[in-house]
Amino acid sequence: MRDSVNFLFEVGILKKIPRSGYEFLGTGGESVAEHSFRVAVIAYVLAKNEPKADMQKLVLMSLFHDFHEARTGDHNYVNKKYVTVNEDDAVNDLTKKLPYGEEIVSLIDEFNSRETLEARLSQDADQLDFILELKRQQDLGNHSAAEWLRYSVKRLTTNLAKNMASEIMATDSSDWWFEKNEELWVNRPEKIGEHS
Repeated sequence: MRDSVNFLFEVGILKKIPRSGYEFLGTGGESVAEHSFRVAVIAYVLAKNEPKADMQKLVLMSLFHDFHEARTGDHNYVNKKYVTVNEDDAVNDLTKKLPYGEEIVSLIDEFNSRETLEARLSQDADQLDFILELKRQQDLGNHSAAEWLRYSVKRLTTNLAKNMASEIMATDSSDWWFEKNEELWVNRPEKIGEHS
């Protein structure tokens, strides 16, 4: 049990590790854990739309894909020109004392292989999370986000993810809550009930 507890403390560090690409984008920001959470939710949505996919494998793969960053940190494209990160060693060291460590390593290896349907969908979920955030930054006025979006969309490999990306691009990131409801915005939610 002690090894599992240490593992949980370690993956908790991902809540404190920032995703480094936002330094160049100039706006936005999130931790590795925040990113991994939505990637796993996106994977669930993709699995619900792809009956051939093993949902459990897809969601776990997406949730675990950046575990190595608890030990290596997150390296953006500029960092990667100069710094070599040994993800395999980091994951193996992180999991070596766990009775379920081989399963975690296997899922991460499959993710990195990009060979199975689940790996391709998980890779796409990883990109779709970034696309969602870039679209939000674009909607908030960051002009650089539009160019970054072009490249991110090109990384998608499955038709399902490409279709989702098209819908993301056509949707204002505030539509889910804003609704452009004049009654709501003029009279405020607490006042609307008083008029009925």
